[in-house]
Order: sequence, then structure tokens, then C-alpha cells
Amino acid sequence: MSEKIHFIGIGGIGLSALARFMQQNGYTITGSDMKETPMTRKLREEGIDVRVPQSAENIDDQTLIIHSAAVKPDNPEIIAAREKGIRLLSRKEALPLILKGKKLYAVAGAHGKSTTSAMLASIVEGSVIIGAESKQFGSNMHFCENENLIFEADESDASFLNTEPYVAIVTNAEPEHMENYGYDLEKFYDAYRTFINKAKIRVINAEDPFLRSLDKIDAIRLYPSRDIRNIQTLLIDGEPHTSFQLKSYGTFEVFGVGEHIALNASLAILAAHTLYDFDKIRESLKAYRGIKKRFDIIEKAKDHVIIDDYAHHPTEIEATLRSARRYARLLGLQKVTAIWQPHKYSRTLDNLEKFKTCFEGIDELVILPVYNVGEEERFIDFAVHFARYKPLLADRIRNDKGRLSLQKGDKEIASLHEGVIIGLGAGDITYQLRGIA
Repeated sequence: MSEKIHFIGIGGIGLSALARFMQQNGYTITGSDMKETPMTRKLREEGIDVRVPQSAENIDDQTLIIHSAAVKPDNPEIIAAREKGIRLLSRKEALPLILKGKKLYAVAGAHGKSTTSAMLASIVEGSVIIGAESKQFGSNMHFCENENLIFEADESDASFLNTEPYVAIVTNAEPEHMENYGYDLEKFYDAYRTFINKAKIRVINAEDPFLRSLDKIDAIRLYPSRDIRNIQTLLIDGEPHTSFQLKSYGTFEVFGVGEHIALNASLAILAAHTLYDFDKIRESLKAYRGIKKRFDIIEKAKDHVIIDDYAHHPTEIEATLRSARRYARLLGLQKVTAIWQPHKYSRTLDNLEKFKTCFEGIDELVILPVYNVGEEERFIDFAVHFARYKPLLADRIRNDKGRLSLQKGDKEIASLHEGVIIGLGAGDITYQLRGIA
């Protein structure tokens, strides 16, 4: 009988990928979450026993319990596991066990790591564990019977330090999730230094101020402003792609829009070149189809396009909106509307001044309530702070056959049905846009 592992919080995008990976490795997997979601239902379809809600009764004959960082010590399943003497590990603590024996291609950075990981996965033959759903594989996990493993390494809780990368790819090192580092910049950067030094091969964006300072570390260095040239946006079979020249290696094409897409692809290309020649990489990269919730075109009509994007930090939002404006021009659409669901009170307040400027250039801004993640509610006067945009403040959005209705209480206050309409946020806005919440 195989070892039985239980995942508390299995519906999360990170933990579900690990559960899927361990199932493919021959373990019997069970899991639980607080409520039913599309993810919990999908995991059941894949043969994983997922139980909702969380209860002490879900803990029976498992030999190991792995839980997400959001699970509190008073969780009934945590208490039951302790009473039964079952081994308990957080996601962070479980990584050495899960990743053991793999040739790890670990991708880290404040922005772009999911996209870069998925691009690399389109080139390198191996298993994949990322914090987003790759459209190429239709999942956040893809299993392959070899030693290679492409892994999205998370800096938010310093769990990337629990990996042993063969290749470390770092997109940037912009300070984020500083509450987990005691708001200590030196501690934050030391974590990146340690992660990078663990790897035998390092591929870094050398124009990031911190990464540029690591001049004594042997690394494959990418300088986007001089190494990536002739960036162009084009439509291929009606879908947006970016064409660019990388150093002297020729022209590459990749799904997506914007300079940041060319940057992410270039890092993936340079990392893959440790295995393959550029002709093979150029062809394999065409298999990348984007990832869910990253410039995810969920509806396209003659007069409008609806896009879902995970951007929830000012830097990400700014880059995504540049792409949206470029895509609108390519389609001949005149208007760009952003629907922003702020994610966490702490992040919104910590970055408020940057948020106030990152929406420059859009035609209309809609702001939804803050998506709360277990924090105490705090008042933020969005009407005052974002007055320059004359924002529409709505409680939620409803998708009615391509027409997005803005709701305030039980009333519709406006509707959106023209131009490029892009939702921004890491909360449930993705379900509201799709009409499933």
C-alpha cells in the first residue's frame, strides 16, 4: 500500500500542484479545503479524495500532513493530526521531500516567474510545477518520467531557500511581501543571494538593480535594453504574439504582448540553451500558449475583448496595461478599461502611492472592494486617492453574455461592452469576469 498524504488547503494554486505531482509519483493523496471551488472539483475528477469543509474527521490513516501557509494552528485537522502523532509539514517544509532527486530548473522573482516557468516548460522536457495553469498542459502540473523539473520558486515566504536548483532563473528582485522579512531589505536580498548561490547555473536579469550588483557571481546575464531588440507585436491566427531578436541568436516568436513577455522568454531561452541549440528552442517555444489569468483573453468579439490578468502589484499592472493598449491598437479598438480588485489591505496601503500612478493612460477605471486575505479591515478612500481617474466604484461585476454589468448593492450602475476590458487582481475577480461567481 502506498504512503498516504493529506493536503490541508488543497484548493490553492500552489498546494494543488504539489498534490498532483505526488499523486503521479505513486502516493495516495487526500485533501481538504474550506469551500468548494473549480479547483477542488477538478482534483476530484483526477481521482483525489477532496473533502469540504475541513474537519477533524478527515484525518484518519494518513502518514503525512502538508498544509498551506494560510492554515492556522487551531485548524481542526491540524489539531487532530497532532493528537494522532501524524507528521505535520508546511508547504515550505515539505519542499525538500517533494523535490528530492530532481534536476531542478527553479524560477524566482517578484514578477514574471509563472510566465517564465511556463515558457521554459514548453522547451525543456520534464515535469512542471508552477503557481498558475499553463494552457499548453491545461494544469499547474505536468508530469514527465525523467529527472528534469521546472519549478516556480516562491520568494514570498522564503520557501525558495528550501530548494536545491541545478539552474536558478531570476526575473527580478523587486521588494515584495516585505512583511515576511520583517521589512528588512538586507534580509530580503540575502535570501536571493542564498538562492542564487545554491545553483550550479544562474540566469539573471542583470538590469535589475540588485541582480546587477552581483557582479562577482558567475551567471548568464541578460541586459534587456541592449540584448533584446526589434520587439514587435503581431497577430498570428488572430492571437497576440511578440517577435524579438535576442543578442546574436536570431529572431524568436512567443505568445503574449509586451516588453516583459520578450524579457521572460529571453530568460527561458538562455536557461534552455544549457540543454538545446537555438533552432530547437525557437521551434519549441511556439508551443507556449500562455497561462490562465495572465493576459488571459476570455472573450473576443468585434467591438470588445475581455481579458483576465493576475497583476496585483503596481509594476505588474503598469506593464500589463501597456500591453493592453498595444493590443487595442492592433485590433483597432479605441478604449481601454481597467477593472481593479485590490488584493490585501496591507499590500494596497504599502504601495498606495505607486498604485495611484500605475493606471496612467487608461480611458476608464473601475475599482472593486479590497479582496481580503485574513486581514483586519481598514478604510481606504479610493474615491479620493484615485480621483484623477474619476473611478467607478462597484461592489462586483457580472458577465451577462459578454456584457459586463457593474453592480452596487442590488443595482446596476453601469455596463461595459466596448474596447479592451481588462480585469486586474489575484482574488475572485477571475470568477466574476467569467460569470462563475
